[in-house]
Amino acid sequence: MKRYVLSVLVENHSGVLSRVSGLFSRRGYNIDSLSVGETEDPNVSRMTIVVRGDEYILEQIKKQLNKLIDVIKVIELKPEQSVYRELVLIKVGVATHQRPEVIEIVNIFRGRIVDVASESLMIEITGDEAKVSALISMLEPYGIKEMIRTGLTALERGNKEIKQHNKYEEE
Repeated sequence: MKRYVLSVLVENHSGVLSRVSGLFSRRGYNIDSLSVGETEDPNVSRMTIVVRGDEYILEQIKKQLNKLIDVIKVIELKPEQSVYRELVLIKVGVATHQRPEVIEIVNIFRGRIVDVASESLMIEITGDEAKVSALISMLEPYGIKEMIRTGLTALERGNKEIKQHNKYEEE
């Protein structure tokens, strides 16, 4: 199954997230990742939704989303034409003598130590999924106590903005 990243502009008011996620659950489609936030316009939010399936499922999802009254626009963000990022917080259990090793690994990945406790370090990293996954695999031998990933967020490269796409434009 292929992975698709959708960027969805929606009206920014209560219940919209519930209606969008309900659309997926009613049809038996799984959401791999979902991130939502306010845009430059406080009346509009942008959802980045990651789904897996074939072309038919993608087209069905786009058609169903466009039917929702709160949805302003839906576009597919293709990897070669977009920037994908994710934020991750990782709490690693480390003994005092291991800290320099872990700090060096974090620095190589351009991460940051955001909290230090007697038996752990909390690390923040932002990047594409490959970078995040590589750091996680490097930290696993030290013992990952807790971790949270924001899910993918993305924007289309170049000068074109989502608002410049036609509402029913095929990507």
